[in-house]
Amino acid sequence: MRLIRHYCSLSFRYLILLAAAAVMIFPLVWMLLLALKVRPQSYASFSDLVFAPLTLVNFTDILLADTFGRYFLNSLGVATVVTLGNILFCLMSGYAFARKEFRGRTLLFTTVLGVMMIPPHVVMIPLYRMMVAFGWINTYYALVIPWLVTPFGIFLLRQYIVSLPRDVEDAARMDGASEWYVLFRIVMPLCKPALTVLALYIFLASWNSFLFPFLFTNDAAHRTLTVGLSAFQGKQTIDWSHLMAGASISALPILALFLIFQKQIIQGMTAGALKE
Repeated sequence: MRLIRHYCSLSFRYLILLAAAAVMIFPLVWMLLLALKVRPQSYASFSDLVFAPLTLVNFTDILLADTFGRYFLNSLGVATVVTLGNILFCLMSGYAFARKEFRGRTLLFTTVLGVMMIPPHVVMIPLYRMMVAFGWINTYYALVIPWLVTPFGIFLLRQYIVSLPRDVEDAARMDGASEWYVLFRIVMPLCKPALTVLALYIFLASWNSFLFPFLFTNDAAHRTLTVGLSAFQGKQTIDWSHLMAGASISALPILALFLIFQKQIIQGMTAGALKE
């Protein structure tokens, strides 16, 4: 009887997990289905859409478009630079908050936590006026520099570094190591799980960012992929097939990063949850 209860409980858990997985996967399947159809909005019913012939013409149209490659490279370059900047600056800031004693440290860290609570839309107008004053509209500076450090990254790394033992750092200082050596040769390797989580989070957020790239760019040369895909949404109609084809291509780097670094993501999350 106990064995039957165990299998019933296990089966119920798997059913819950399968249902949750189906809910999460359905939008991706729906996106890919629309991308593989010609004019999906013209079909009268869902069954007509599902059983209509498949085609790759939407993907070839997107890939052969003059501006798509530029949009893709812009998104890749901006997301990469922003991610590297967050790894560097958030690591240094988090290390300072975790290991250094200086006047106003508590107040500054409280300010960082307070910034995390402010919705990004609140700073939209002040940040836009600042970019205009600097002359950075339609430049890569506006897409990169405001996002090189984030309060979430500082908080994450500060909490992770606090949980690390100080013994190795103290031993390195006794051997004559400088603070830069301790930070980049000792602390940084120990923070690899947290840095991996931060890098993937920042890359994903930068890659999917739409509002601020839309505000700060007016020409095709500096638009990112998310802003470029909005061109398929007209005032009267939406080109669903090409829009979903472009969205499918834009999702590939994120899926690839998750598949490659999923072990590090799980390690980083569990380490942050278990360490005191």
